[in-house]
Amino acid sequence: MSAPLETRELRPPPLEGGGRPATITLGFRQWGRRNAAGDNTVLVCPALTGDSNLGQWWPGLLGPDRALDPQRDHIISIDVPGGSHASSGPGHLDTDGQPWGERFPVLTVRDVVSLQRSLLHELGIDRLRLVVGGSLGGMQALEWAVDQADQVDAAVVIAAAARQSAWARAWNHIQRLALASSDNLALARQIAMLSYRHWDNLNERFAPQDTDRTVASWLDHHGERLKQRFNPISYRHLTELMDSHDVGRDRGGVAQALGQCPVPALILGIESDLLYPPCDQQALAEHLPNATLRWLDAPQGHDAFLIEQRRVNALLLSFRRHLRNGQAQSLELRA
Repeated sequence: MSAPLETRELRPPPLEGGGRPATITLGFRQWGRRNAAGDNTVLVCPALTGDSNLGQWWPGLLGPDRALDPQRDHIISIDVPGGSHASSGPGHLDTDGQPWGERFPVLTVRDVVSLQRSLLHELGIDRLRLVVGGSLGGMQALEWAVDQADQVDAAVVIAAAARQSAWARAWNHIQRLALASSDNLALARQIAMLSYRHWDNLNERFAPQDTDRTVASWLDHHGERLKQRFNPISYRHLTELMDSHDVGRDRGGVAQALGQCPVPALILGIESDLLYPPCDQQALAEHLPNATLRWLDAPQGHDAFLIEQRRVNALLLSFRRHLRNGQAQSLELRA
């Protein structure tokens, strides 16, 4: 289900890392229409190299009678600033007509949410029925819930944590070393792919005797694909952005920040996730006072939220039904 790409040039708010560019452009797509009450908007936040084109990367959740239903919802998704899509990033032109390159400002997850909020305000949207995302998108959804609780009715946080762990920062550091030593985005992506999958899943897919279908060719394929569509500086910036994630920063710590968040939240963990393991989602659910904890029992690892779309869709539909029926509550289930 496609939607036209739109852009809006904004005067950005002050950034956490300092500085304030004269303008930043945000690219976004919309499905459905706002209702008369203006309370049916759903914000979907993309992951690291994803974009606003939900019909391409999350088609199993978008459409009639699905978790993201344009007949019921006004759905909006915004390209992450600093990336390589329609929102401003290192590969885009600054006001002087030259590419931003290394001059592009350092952003945090909070900055991304602040820019999203500015765009929504420009569009006349001051309330979200739901904000949802996985991985980096899940970090954004959580930041929305904690920082803008009076504007968010509910949140879905998939395969993410309250703050970036040392383990996840280590994976990102190795990827940035590949970029720094040889400008090798393909190698950085191959490193990332190993953190996105589970070893059992790779062992099952790539038998030693299968010479035509090897794990090496799989890694090469994903590395080259990203190299063709993503700016290396953008990739470095976004991994640093993820490493900045900590909902407890300047809020008294994670437990206090989450404990004061009243927003009903679905916390969806993946049991085989090596990058953001189940303990991360368990901790989120323990500290959020109105959390529903669900588990996706899937073999693929972190990427399962992109692969097992039918099952993710069913879990989100169930959560949204509970919300409509006023039955959102803390519980733990597997799917």
